[in-house]
Amino acid sequence: MAPQPLRIVQTLPAAPDAARAPRTGRLGALLLGSGQITPSALHLALANQTETGAPLGAILCARGDLTEPALFDALALQFGTRRVDPADFAPDLRLIDRLGAKFCAVQGVLPLARAGALTLIATCEPQKFHLVRPLLEDRFGELAMVLCTRPDLHRALNDSRRRHLALAAEHCAPERESCRSLSSRALVRGGLALAGGLGAGLVLAQGATLGALCILALIVLAVNTGFVGVMGALWLEGRRTPAPAALPEPVPLRPVPVSLLVPLFREKQIAEHLINRLSRLDYPAEQLEILLIVEEDDAVTRATLDACSLPVTMRILTVPRGGVQTKPRAMNYALDFCRGSIVGVYDAEDAPHPGQIRAVVRQFARSVPQVACLQGRLDYYNPRTNWLSRCFTIEYAAWFRVMLPGMARLGLPVPLGGTTLFFRKSALAAMGGWDAHNVTEDADLGLRLTRRGYRTALLDSDTLEEANCRAWPWVRQRSRWIKGYAMTYFVHMRDPVALWRDLGPRGFWGMQVLFLGSLLGVLTAPLVWSFALLMLGLPHPWSGTLSVTGGHVLTLALAMTTLVHWAVWSMGVWARGERRLIAWVPTLMLYHLMASIAALKAAWEILTRPFFWDKTCHGHLFQPAVLHGPEPPPGVVSVGRRG
Repeated sequence: MAPQPLRIVQTLPAAPDAARAPRTGRLGALLLGSGQITPSALHLALANQTETGAPLGAILCARGDLTEPALFDALALQFGTRRVDPADFAPDLRLIDRLGAKFCAVQGVLPLARAGALTLIATCEPQKFHLVRPLLEDRFGELAMVLCTRPDLHRALNDSRRRHLALAAEHCAPERESCRSLSSRALVRGGLALAGGLGAGLVLAQGATLGALCILALIVLAVNTGFVGVMGALWLEGRRTPAPAALPEPVPLRPVPVSLLVPLFREKQIAEHLINRLSRLDYPAEQLEILLIVEEDDAVTRATLDACSLPVTMRILTVPRGGVQTKPRAMNYALDFCRGSIVGVYDAEDAPHPGQIRAVVRQFARSVPQVACLQGRLDYYNPRTNWLSRCFTIEYAAWFRVMLPGMARLGLPVPLGGTTLFFRKSALAAMGGWDAHNVTEDADLGLRLTRRGYRTALLDSDTLEEANCRAWPWVRQRSRWIKGYAMTYFVHMRDPVALWRDLGPRGFWGMQVLFLGSLLGVLTAPLVWSFALLMLGLPHPWSGTLSVTGGHVLTLALAMTTLVHWAVWSMGVWARGERRLIAWVPTLMLYHLMASIAALKAAWEILTRPFFWDKTCHGHLFQPAVLHGPEPPPGVVSVGRRG
């Protein structure tokens, strides 16, 4: 039988102001006196507290010296209240809706029931309850605080208001900045009009139409090559410039709460390896929270995780079904349940450097508040699997070691990668989180951050991933990226004047090259390659119209653009330390032709399934020997290191 609220209130210890002024300094004595912990455990926890600044109870639980229910029993005694299980109460949805499910999740409170004029409020953070108590009293009047564990509170909130939370996760981003505001009919009409115009041109004036398209392809190639060349020149200049003197290390590093979001979907092959890899992160366990985010209908991943032994730093968060099923929607849902002041994002196949979180905290501590995001470097742990993985590795090496540093140096919008991202939670919340309808939410968020005046800095730390080394999965993944870039461009270019005002001239034109230039580049690449027909004396739209001198000039220009791209790709490989891959650089011309196939798939999906997330499967090629340090045997998982 469920306990009655009035009976609970009547049995609370007599402490009328307990929730307003916690009895500090008693928790350790209470635990010691009740025999829950030993004197040595308390001594070690107190010593650790001076280093990490974490709550004493969190330290004891992280060390395995105390269970969470025992901790909350002691906290209830300390605060003069009781610990309850919200599942024992029939949820009063009107009380929850008076606050809002999102507010309850963020603040760690849950209205349980009313007993006369008194409202029973459960919290999993009693030490912070006094901060929200004035607002709660304004909404409910007289209050009685009770305690419950964080998992119990989240479970009860999910059970009672999961649909409200799911809907909020889909609409976090402002509508004018979200893909959801794009009209499907307008996209279809625009696509059909463009296709119809091209078709009519090819029928009525084939030569002129193809000639105009070839001119467009050459212009796009010239602009993109100029941009790539500038990034390469900045990289060379940076190598010649002496490195600034290293700043003294802060002693000691003051850890702050960090939450890591790891969205998972149908990850049967790689989930256990992921747990082992993330367990090697060298950061105090009491200040680290890793949320393994699983979709409600993903029985495969849930069963895989249930078979694993999770460390105390990790917990599973289930995302209810909704209107769309995307990675950004899942992260928006999890964001409300995070407790860290820094929020990081990893993918299922990631193997981050063990010291990466410490590097993140240190860099944020040294940065100005406008730096809202840190982007780490991504590399691959299977660069020699086949030709596709080699090309992917070369591409990423140039992107993260040459292109992104150059963009950041020029103050251009930085299109973020989908992983090894770290945010100040306050800035992320102010942005409205991710656009749940955008299938390249990372690039979109980088642009939105810049528009709001925030900055993205690059993190000098690596995360290893699995290169997509199978042809059709590569095309599917690349088509999602192209579709997302196109949708992002459509959204932000609906008001070019506002975009110009937000980004400034340099940022505006940089955005045009980054998004429109890359989109047109993959679409017009076959036309650029068609000029090989001229060189071979085969029929081409420009046959008979291009003079011999013009042909020589065109050949020289195409050769120069090719050398510029080869040079920048080689710079990235050189910086990565994989000089043997330079021999494969010329083959990237063929590699990028595959993107044209992906672009056609993306164009079709924009018209038919604009919010469809084409899942990339991982775990086919696991190579532990090249990860950051030895991989623990399957099933052997540590609980995190303390610093």
